[in-house]
Amino acid sequence: MLRAAGELFAERGYEAATVRDIAARAGVNQALIFRYFGSKSALLTEVMARSGQEQITGTPPERLFETALRGVLAGGAGGDADQLLAVYLRSIGGADTAPDTVRELGDQYAAVLAALSPADDGALRAQLAMAWLLGIGLMRVVVGQEPLAGADPDQVCAHVLAAVDRLLDGTAGEESGGPRATSAPAAG
Repeated sequence: MLRAAGELFAERGYEAATVRDIAARAGVNQALIFRYFGSKSALLTEVMARSGQEQITGTPPERLFETALRGVLAGGAGGDADQLLAVYLRSIGGADTAPDTVRELGDQYAAVLAALSPADDGALRAQLAMAWLLGIGLMRVVVGQEPLAGADPDQVCAHVLAAVDRLLDGTAGEESGGPRATSAPAAG
């Protein structure tokens, strides 16, 4: 049931994937879905939680961000674990429990990324990386903003991964002793 739901959520988005279609693909009665999960939104929550856990535990920590990014850039086709964020992005408008799931998964992803950062503020840096990932997904998958929507995934990865590596290693913004200062008018 979870595999069928994940595939249909990825293919159609949350709203268009019906419980009847999910049950048909899984080869079960739709009443069984309600019995085990209670609602379609709870089913989405479980799909996301399991897929996210599979990705977190099955991906080397140093490759986790790239794996998630490549999944977003692929647009979520197929519903594989590496395309979890794209599934969520396509589902963002309808699932009332998805934000809690995404927050929990985001915390788990960020914890893995924070562990890679030697910086004192590694948790903040990891959250910034996750926010960037979400923003890229929103602009590419949901909004379809060009040139990002049509950009070559390898080119996007090259730019983003270089910046994220720098952010996580603790050197971003430290060339001149700290974050870049803005010019302030001289006191008169």
